[in-house]
Amino acid sequence: MMKSLRAMLPVAFLIALSTVALAQPDAQKSFGTMKALAGIWLGSVKTDPAQPGMDDKPMQVSMRVTSSGNVLVHDMKQAGTPDDGSHLGDITLFYMDDDRLMLIHYCDAGNRPRMVAKVSPDGKKIEFDFLDISGGTKYGYIHDAVFTIIDADHHTEDWTYMMPGDKLVRAHFDLRRTK
Repeated sequence: MMKSLRAMLPVAFLIALSTVALAQPDAQKSFGTMKALAGIWLGSVKTDPAQPGMDDKPMQVSMRVTSSGNVLVHDMKQAGTPDDGSHLGDITLFYMDDDRLMLIHYCDAGNRPRMVAKVSPDGKKIEFDFLDISGGTKYGYIHDAVFTIIDADHHTEDWTYMMPGDKLVRAHFDLRRTK
């Protein structure tokens, strides 16, 4: 019995190692897909339930790769608004943490939720699931996000906001590359 157990341990270790090795390329590949979105995007937003002042307003998303290729910065604001901190201007960072693709969202609600990615089999949909949060949740927080790549110049973003009292607001952004 002990001999069989000793013989099985290296096999179990190799199986575990190969699982980790398979996860890393998927996360790295997804990060590469996200970094390919670098540029300026313009589109509209639809919310559910409808949020006055947001629906059908033009939104601008700027994405840029920084930190020697280790971070993708995502900056979202209503198109045409000043960048003086008085309007929606959330910043989200995408980065690799060991073998996981992560995001941290610097929210205008004053908190910083972190999420971890999972990828669809075809690699065109990257879902970020809530992991944890820093800062208060008094004004709500972003709970999850989904990026769907349609082509090199068109993608959608679906963000779920958890309002106080655990009420969900979903926002769907349909974005097209302008630069």
